[in-house]
Amino acid sequence: MDTLIETIKKELRNQTTIPYFGLGVFEGITTKEAEAVPHDSDSLILAMNGGRAMSPRLMFEYSRAAMHLEQRRGVEYMTQLMNHIYTKPFDPTPLHKAITDMSPRYIIDTNRDTKFQELLAYTPHCLIIGKSRIMGDLNRYEVYEYDVENQKYFLVDEEVLGTAEKILFKPMGSPLPNPSFVISDADYVDWLTEAMGGFAVPKILKTYRKTKKYLFLGTSFDRDTDRMVANELSLDLEGGYVITDKELGKKEKKFIEKHNLEVIPMSLPEFIKAFI
Repeated sequence: MDTLIETIKKELRNQTTIPYFGLGVFEGITTKEAEAVPHDSDSLILAMNGGRAMSPRLMFEYSRAAMHLEQRRGVEYMTQLMNHIYTKPFDPTPLHKAITDMSPRYIIDTNRDTKFQELLAYTPHCLIIGKSRIMGDLNRYEVYEYDVENQKYFLVDEEVLGTAEKILFKPMGSPLPNPSFVISDADYVDWLTEAMGGFAVPKILKTYRKTKKYLFLGTSFDRDTDRMVANELSLDLEGGYVITDKELGKKEKKFIEKHNLEVIPMSLPEFIKAFI
């Protein structure tokens, strides 16, 4: 196992494996006010609903619960709510720091926090923010370039990605530079529909990602939404790794086999301890 982990580290450093972050990386992490950071669907629903559980139908998946709240309170309310949840102060996790230190050119972060952006605050980089339900453009993303001197993001043409030294892709949104999130069923339906048409990933990345491996960290494939998102973001992959010690369901096994992924049977905390 130690040899495999060293191999993964080398692949991250030499840009042949792309790190892919999911909600599970926040398990056990708390804010500076000692509140738990959402680390799975249930905890995200609780965070959205003031700590209260919702009906079993809505507790099935956070996008469904978010859709219910959106229908009652509106899109702007959901944006403000997600911004509130993910701007509560907490430190980047040891895993965020370790991955950043390995200096991969391209990171996919499906979470909605700003930890990688904080760690890259003194590093020139490009940021891709996923968008949904926007009018007048099929592309479901915006590309920004970071000005280190002024600590600001500027909207740019996607061609700059061709020469970018670092690229952070946040397909489900972020509070920065402007709060924008893919969170409800309606958001996901729109994003995935355009993703399947080829409009959720910049062309330059479609070329760059060919034959790359992926390291799935804190990512679960037990929900259709998560599998579909991962599938669209990792097209043309060479294979990769999934860190989990949980028993896998039928659909998870099928996804893992189809994408030629190797399961590393460790809990994420065990992997992090061996990794950093």
